[in-house]
Amino acid sequence: MNRKNIPLLLMLSAGAVTCIITYIKKYPVNTQLIALFAVLLLFYVLGSVLVWTLDYFEKQNEEKRAEEGEVIEKDSENPEQEAVQEQE
Repeated sequence: MNRKNIPLLLMLSAGAVTCIITYIKKYPVNTQLIALFAVLLLFYVLGSVLVWTLDYFEKQNEEKRAEEGEVIEKDSENPEQEAVQEQE
């Protein structure tokens, strides 16, 4: 799933739940709209923080993989050179 859609999906699903609950509880329209706006704003911010956190962890994991790849490449280069030197 595309991460840029996470805040939107989170916000819209929370908004739908808010609309349903405020309609069932028979809140006045002004209160419904204020509650909906607050919920949409809050969950958009939370979704954006979630995406940022996931991207940050992915960046850290990629850096670790790159470092491990360099270490493995260096280790694998040394045995080949040693084998050539032993044959001479």
